[in-house]
Amino acid sequence: MEMRYRMQKDTRMNTINNMLEFQMFMLENVNEDAGLFRKELQKSKKWLKLKDLVTLKQWSLKKFQRQHRRIIHDILDDVPV
Repeated sequence: MEMRYRMQKDTRMNTINNMLEFQMFMLENVNEDAGLFRKELQKSKKWLKLKDLVTLKQWSLKKFQRQHRRIIHDILDDVPV
């Protein structure tokens, strides 16, 4: 419920053009909860094309390496950088 409320209030939701941007938005919003971060990253792997996964992995490592390095490597290990 709280997450839905935050999504509705965030004006960036109106400017999201594709699934990659949407997943980046979601990961930014759930980054405080490791379990939710893992689930969203797993969804990303199912939904995104390889090109977008490479971009997402690079972005995730740059933005969340301190908090979620192990999760990112566990899920996106087979994605080239």
